[in-house]
Amino acid sequence: IIYLFSRRVSTTVKEMFTIDENKGEIRLQGKLDYEEMHSYEIPIDARDKGSPPLSGHCKVVLEVLDVND
Repeated sequence: IIYLFSRRVSTTVKEMFTIDENKGEIRLQGKLDYEEMHSYEIPIDARDKGSPPLSGHCKVVLEVLDVND
């Protein structure tokens, strides 16, 4: 199974996060700021390597905590 950001994913999400195609791990590659964005919705697609390939999708919701306060 290959994990990918959906085609509907925002540019902001692509700049802030990466996804490991084999494991599906989503990793942060920038700094989160609660004042800029309180949460992120990350649409994910999963595809198998069949012929024809089958796919599924889900949405990961990430809530940012304000640790400054």
